[in-house]
Amino acid sequence: MIAVACAMVLDAALGEPKWLWDRLPHPAVLMGRAIGWADGRLNNRTYVTGVAVVAVLVWAMICLGAALMAVPGVWVEVIVGAVMLAQRSLVDHVRAVADALRISLGDGRGAVAMIVGRDVSGMDSPAVARAAIESAAENFSDGVIAPLFWFVVAGLPGLLVYKVVNTADSMIGYRTERHEKFGWAAARLDDVLNWVPARLTAGLIRTVAATRAPWRAIRRDAGLHRSPNAGWPEAAMAPALGVALSGPRSYEGTIEDFPWVHGLGRRDAGVADIEAACALLWRAWAVALAAVVAIALVV
Repeated sequence: MIAVACAMVLDAALGEPKWLWDRLPHPAVLMGRAIGWADGRLNNRTYVTGVAVVAVLVWAMICLGAALMAVPGVWVEVIVGAVMLAQRSLVDHVRAVADALRISLGDGRGAVAMIVGRDVSGMDSPAVARAAIESAAENFSDGVIAPLFWFVVAGLPGLLVYKVVNTADSMIGYRTERHEKFGWAAARLDDVLNWVPARLTAGLIRTVAATRAPWRAIRRDAGLHRSPNAGWPEAAMAPALGVALSGPRSYEGTIEDFPWVHGLGRRDAGVADIEAACALLWRAWAVALAAVVAIALVV
Protein backbone atom coordinates (compact mmCIF):
# COMPACT_ATOMS: atom_id res chain seq x y z
CA MET A 1 0.00 0.00 0.00
CA ILE A 2 2.97 2.31 0.56
CA ALA A 3 3.80 1.71 -3.10
CA VAL A 4 0.38 3.10 -4.04
CA ALA A 5 1.00 6.28 -2.03
CA CYS A 6 4.46 6.66 -3.57
CA ALA A 7 2.98 6.23 -7.06
CA MET A 8 0.45 8.98 -6.34
CA VAL A 9 3.16 11.37 -5.19
CA LEU A 10 5.43 10.53 -8.14
CA ASP A 11 2.61 11.13 -10.61
CA ALA A 12 1.72 14.42 -8.92
CA ALA A 13 5.34 15.54 -9.04
CA LEU A 14 6.26 14.53 -12.59
CA GLY A 15 3.03 14.05 -14.52
CA GLU A 16 3.78 12.75 -18.02
CA PRO A 17 7.33 13.86 -18.91
CA LYS A 18 7.31 14.91 -22.57
CA TRP A 19 10.97 13.94 -23.03
CA LEU A 20 10.13 10.35 -22.08
CA TRP A 21 6.92 9.83 -24.04
CA ASP A 22 8.41 11.48 -27.13
CA ARG A 23 10.90 8.60 -27.15
CA LEU A 24 8.80 5.71 -25.88
CA PRO A 25 5.16 4.76 -26.46
CA HIS A 26 3.02 5.29 -23.37
CA PRO A 27 1.53 2.02 -22.07
CA ALA A 28 -1.96 3.41 -22.72
CA VAL A 29 -0.92 3.98 -26.34
CA LEU A 30 0.18 0.35 -26.59
CA MET A 31 -3.17 -0.74 -25.16
CA GLY A 32 -4.88 1.45 -27.74
CA ARG A 33 -2.89 -0.10 -30.56
CA ALA A 34 -3.89 -3.60 -29.45
CA ILE A 35 -7.54 -2.60 -29.25
CA GLY A 36 -7.32 -0.85 -32.62
CA TRP A 37 -5.81 -3.97 -34.16
CA ALA A 38 -8.62 -6.10 -32.74
CA ASP A 39 -11.21 -3.63 -34.01
CA GLY A 40 -9.70 -3.63 -37.48
CA ARG A 41 -9.10 -7.38 -37.79
CA LEU A 42 -11.66 -9.09 -35.59
CA ASN A 43 -14.70 -6.85 -35.53
CA ASN A 44 -17.44 -8.92 -37.16
CA ARG A 45 -20.10 -6.87 -35.34
CA THR A 46 -21.16 -9.63 -32.96
CA TYR A 47 -21.42 -9.78 -29.19
CA VAL A 48 -19.44 -13.03 -28.99
CA THR A 49 -16.32 -11.65 -30.64
CA GLY A 50 -16.46 -8.47 -28.58
CA VAL A 51 -16.74 -10.46 -25.35
CA ALA A 52 -13.83 -12.68 -26.42
CA VAL A 53 -11.59 -9.70 -27.21
CA VAL A 54 -12.30 -8.08 -23.83
CA ALA A 55 -11.72 -11.40 -22.04
CA VAL A 56 -8.32 -11.80 -23.71
CA LEU A 57 -7.34 -8.22 -22.90
CA VAL A 58 -8.36 -8.64 -19.25
CA TRP A 59 -6.51 -11.96 -18.93
CA ALA A 60 -3.38 -10.47 -20.52
CA MET A 61 -3.40 -7.56 -18.07
CA ILE A 62 -3.90 -9.86 -15.08
CA CYS A 63 -0.90 -11.95 -16.17
CA LEU A 64 1.24 -8.87 -16.89
CA GLY A 65 0.32 -7.25 -13.58
CA ALA A 66 1.10 -10.44 -11.64
CA ALA A 67 4.47 -10.77 -13.40
CA LEU A 68 5.38 -7.17 -12.60
CA MET A 69 4.41 -7.58 -8.94
CA ALA A 70 6.64 -10.64 -8.73
CA VAL A 71 9.71 -8.45 -9.36
CA PRO A 72 11.52 -7.94 -6.02
CA GLY A 73 11.16 -4.52 -4.41
CA VAL A 74 8.43 -1.93 -4.76
CA TRP A 75 9.85 0.35 -7.44
CA VAL A 76 8.28 -1.44 -10.39
CA GLU A 77 4.90 -1.11 -8.70
CA VAL A 78 5.56 2.55 -7.90
CA ILE A 79 6.69 3.45 -11.43
CA VAL A 80 3.93 1.55 -13.24
CA GLY A 81 1.36 3.01 -10.87
CA ALA A 82 2.63 6.55 -11.42
CA VAL A 83 2.52 6.07 -15.19
CA MET A 84 -1.07 4.85 -15.07
CA LEU A 85 -2.36 7.65 -12.83
CA ALA A 86 -3.11 11.04 -14.36
CA GLN A 87 -3.60 13.65 -11.65
CA ARG A 88 -0.83 16.06 -12.71
CA SER A 89 -1.49 15.77 -16.44
CA LEU A 90 -5.25 16.19 -15.93
CA VAL A 91 -4.86 19.40 -13.94
CA ASP A 92 -2.24 20.70 -16.38
CA HIS A 93 -4.54 20.14 -19.37
CA VAL A 94 -7.53 21.75 -17.67
CA ARG A 95 -5.50 24.71 -16.43
CA ALA A 96 -4.18 25.17 -19.98
CA VAL A 97 -7.76 25.96 -21.04
CA ALA A 98 -7.94 28.73 -18.45
CA ASP A 99 -4.59 30.13 -19.61
CA ALA A 100 -5.69 30.04 -23.25
CA LEU A 101 -9.08 31.60 -22.51
CA ARG A 102 -7.31 34.53 -20.87
CA ILE A 103 -5.66 35.20 -24.23
CA SER A 104 -8.69 34.89 -26.49
CA LEU A 105 -11.85 32.88 -27.12
CA GLY A 106 -10.19 31.24 -30.13
CA ASP A 107 -7.26 30.09 -28.02
CA GLY A 108 -9.67 28.78 -25.41
CA ARG A 109 -11.57 26.79 -28.01
CA GLY A 110 -8.33 25.31 -29.31
CA ALA A 111 -7.21 24.28 -25.83
CA VAL A 112 -10.52 22.73 -24.80
CA ALA A 113 -10.67 20.80 -28.10
CA MET A 114 -7.67 18.84 -26.77
CA ILE A 115 -9.69 17.39 -23.90
CA VAL A 116 -13.31 17.10 -25.11
CA GLY A 117 -14.94 15.39 -28.05
CA ARG A 118 -17.72 17.88 -28.77
CA ASP A 119 -17.77 20.62 -31.41
CA VAL A 120 -15.96 23.72 -30.17
CA SER A 121 -16.28 26.12 -33.12
CA GLY A 122 -19.55 27.66 -31.88
CA MET A 123 -18.68 27.80 -28.18
CA ASP A 124 -18.76 31.08 -26.30
CA SER A 125 -16.47 31.65 -23.29
CA PRO A 126 -18.86 30.16 -20.68
CA ALA A 127 -19.32 27.05 -22.85
CA VAL A 128 -15.54 26.62 -23.09
CA ALA A 129 -15.22 26.98 -19.32
CA ARG A 130 -18.06 24.52 -18.65
CA ALA A 131 -16.52 21.97 -21.01
CA ALA A 132 -13.17 22.24 -19.21
CA ILE A 133 -14.81 21.85 -15.79
CA GLU A 134 -16.89 18.87 -16.92
CA SER A 135 -13.77 17.23 -18.33
CA ALA A 136 -11.95 17.91 -15.06
CA ALA A 137 -14.69 16.23 -13.01
CA GLU A 138 -15.19 13.20 -15.27
CA ASN A 139 -11.51 12.55 -15.86
CA PHE A 140 -10.71 12.89 -12.17
CA SER A 141 -12.93 9.85 -11.77
CA ASP A 142 -11.72 7.93 -14.84
CA GLY A 143 -8.06 8.94 -14.76
CA VAL A 144 -7.30 9.18 -11.05
CA ILE A 145 -9.81 7.77 -8.57
CA ALA A 146 -10.95 4.70 -10.54
CA PRO A 147 -7.43 3.45 -11.39
CA LEU A 148 -6.36 4.28 -7.82
CA PHE A 149 -9.32 2.32 -6.41
CA TRP A 150 -8.49 -0.78 -8.43
CA PHE A 151 -4.79 -0.38 -7.63
CA VAL A 152 -5.66 -0.47 -3.92
CA VAL A 153 -8.11 -3.34 -4.30
CA ALA A 154 -6.16 -5.63 -6.62
CA GLY A 155 -2.64 -4.29 -7.09
CA LEU A 156 -1.11 -3.88 -10.53
CA PRO A 157 -3.40 -6.52 -12.10
CA GLY A 158 -6.43 -4.49 -11.01
CA LEU A 159 -4.91 -1.23 -12.18
CA LEU A 160 -3.95 -2.62 -15.61
CA VAL A 161 -7.31 -4.33 -16.10
CA TYR A 162 -9.11 -1.08 -15.36
CA LYS A 163 -6.91 0.89 -17.75
CA VAL A 164 -7.31 -1.52 -20.67
CA VAL A 165 -11.10 -1.75 -20.19
CA ASN A 166 -11.43 2.03 -19.91
CA THR A 167 -9.30 2.47 -23.03
CA ALA A 168 -11.40 -0.09 -24.89
CA ASP A 169 -14.59 1.68 -23.87
CA SER A 170 -13.23 5.00 -25.16
CA MET A 171 -12.39 3.41 -28.52
CA ILE A 172 -15.14 0.90 -29.24
CA GLY A 173 -17.80 1.40 -26.55
CA TYR A 174 -20.18 3.36 -28.78
CA ARG A 175 -23.72 2.70 -29.94
CA THR A 176 -22.87 2.88 -33.61
CA GLU A 177 -23.56 0.29 -36.28
CA ARG A 178 -19.92 -0.80 -36.17
CA HIS A 179 -19.50 -0.98 -32.42
CA GLU A 180 -22.91 -1.49 -30.81
CA LYS A 181 -22.38 -5.25 -30.50
CA PHE A 182 -18.59 -5.57 -30.75
CA GLY A 183 -18.02 -2.86 -28.13
CA TRP A 184 -20.88 -3.89 -25.85
CA ALA A 185 -18.69 -5.92 -23.46
CA ALA A 186 -16.12 -3.15 -23.13
CA ALA A 187 -18.81 -0.54 -22.41
CA ARG A 188 -20.68 -2.67 -19.88
CA LEU A 189 -17.54 -3.81 -18.04
CA ASP A 190 -16.34 -0.20 -17.91
CA ASP A 191 -19.67 0.74 -16.32
CA VAL A 192 -19.21 -1.97 -13.69
CA LEU A 193 -15.60 -1.03 -12.91
CA ASN A 194 -16.49 2.66 -12.57
CA TRP A 195 -19.63 2.23 -10.46
CA VAL A 196 -17.96 2.55 -7.06
CA PRO A 197 -15.15 4.97 -8.08
CA ALA A 198 -17.59 7.45 -9.65
CA ARG A 199 -19.51 7.71 -6.41
CA LEU A 200 -16.30 7.89 -4.39
CA THR A 201 -15.20 10.75 -6.63
CA ALA A 202 -18.42 12.62 -5.97
CA GLY A 203 -17.94 12.08 -2.25
CA LEU A 204 -14.35 13.36 -2.36
CA ILE A 205 -15.33 16.49 -4.29
CA ARG A 206 -18.22 17.14 -1.91
CA THR A 207 -15.95 16.62 1.11
CA VAL A 208 -13.44 19.30 0.06
CA ALA A 209 -15.97 21.79 -1.31
CA ALA A 210 -16.69 24.99 0.57
CA THR A 211 -20.33 24.69 -0.52
CA ARG A 212 -21.65 21.17 -0.02
CA ALA A 213 -24.80 20.16 -1.83
CA PRO A 214 -27.10 17.65 -0.14
CA TRP A 215 -26.23 14.12 -1.22
CA ARG A 216 -29.80 13.61 -2.44
CA ALA A 217 -29.35 16.57 -4.83
CA ILE A 218 -26.10 15.09 -6.17
CA ARG A 219 -27.80 11.72 -6.64
CA ARG A 220 -30.74 13.40 -8.42
CA ASP A 221 -28.52 15.40 -10.79
CA ALA A 222 -26.25 12.42 -11.46
CA GLY A 223 -29.31 10.61 -12.79
CA LEU A 224 -29.75 13.30 -15.46
CA HIS A 225 -26.56 12.20 -17.19
CA ARG A 226 -26.65 9.74 -20.07
CA SER A 227 -23.93 7.68 -18.36
CA PRO A 228 -24.65 5.73 -15.16
CA ASN A 229 -21.34 6.94 -13.71
CA ALA A 230 -20.05 10.11 -15.37
CA GLY A 231 -22.84 12.22 -13.93
CA TRP A 232 -21.71 11.70 -10.33
CA PRO A 233 -18.50 13.77 -10.36
CA GLU A 234 -20.22 16.47 -12.45
CA ALA A 235 -23.16 16.56 -10.06
CA ALA A 236 -20.77 17.12 -7.16
CA MET A 237 -18.54 19.64 -8.96
CA ALA A 238 -21.37 21.90 -10.21
CA PRO A 239 -22.77 22.96 -6.80
CA ALA A 240 -19.26 23.10 -5.33
CA LEU A 241 -18.50 25.88 -7.84
CA GLY A 242 -22.01 27.33 -7.96
CA VAL A 243 -22.28 26.81 -11.72
CA ALA A 244 -24.59 24.87 -14.01
CA LEU A 245 -22.87 22.17 -16.07
CA SER A 246 -23.77 19.97 -19.02
CA GLY A 247 -26.70 21.43 -20.96
CA PRO A 248 -27.05 21.59 -24.77
CA ARG A 249 -23.93 21.02 -26.85
CA SER A 250 -23.01 20.06 -30.41
CA TYR A 251 -21.59 16.76 -31.64
CA GLU A 252 -20.66 16.44 -35.32
CA GLY A 253 -22.84 19.41 -36.19
CA THR A 254 -25.92 18.16 -34.31
CA ILE A 255 -27.17 19.94 -31.18
CA GLU A 256 -27.84 17.49 -28.35
CA ASP A 257 -30.30 18.90 -25.80
CA PHE A 258 -28.80 17.47 -22.61
CA PRO A 259 -30.34 18.64 -19.33
CA TRP A 260 -28.50 21.05 -17.06
CA VAL A 261 -26.76 19.64 -13.99
CA HIS A 262 -27.37 21.94 -10.98
CA GLY A 263 -29.65 23.98 -13.19
CA LEU A 264 -30.02 26.77 -10.62
CA GLY A 265 -26.31 27.51 -10.77
CA ARG A 266 -24.65 30.29 -12.77
CA ARG A 267 -24.37 29.72 -16.51
CA ASP A 268 -21.61 32.26 -16.99
CA ALA A 269 -18.71 30.02 -15.92
CA GLY A 270 -15.30 31.55 -16.57
CA VAL A 271 -11.58 31.34 -16.00
CA ALA A 272 -11.92 31.71 -12.23
CA ASP A 273 -14.26 28.71 -12.12
CA ILE A 274 -11.79 26.56 -14.08
CA GLU A 275 -9.05 27.53 -11.61
CA ALA A 276 -11.37 26.75 -8.70
CA ALA A 277 -12.12 23.33 -10.20
CA CYS A 278 -8.38 22.60 -10.46
CA ALA A 279 -7.90 23.60 -6.83
CA LEU A 280 -10.76 21.28 -5.85
CA LEU A 281 -9.10 18.41 -7.70
CA TRP A 282 -5.88 18.90 -5.76
CA ARG A 283 -7.70 19.02 -2.43
CA ALA A 284 -9.67 15.89 -3.30
CA TRP A 285 -6.43 14.19 -4.39
CA ALA A 286 -4.85 15.08 -1.04
CA VAL A 287 -7.75 13.48 0.83
CA ALA A 288 -7.39 10.35 -1.34
CA LEU A 289 -3.66 10.24 -0.58
CA ALA A 290 -4.34 10.58 3.14
CA ALA A 291 -6.82 7.70 2.92
CA VAL A 292 -4.26 5.49 1.15
CA VAL A 293 -1.62 6.29 3.76
CA ALA A 294 -4.09 5.55 6.56
CA ILE A 295 -4.94 2.18 5.00
CA ALA A 296 -1.21 1.42 4.67
CA LEU A 297 -0.67 2.15 8.35
CA VAL A 298 -3.57 -0.07 9.39
CA VAL A 299 -2.81 -3.06 7.19
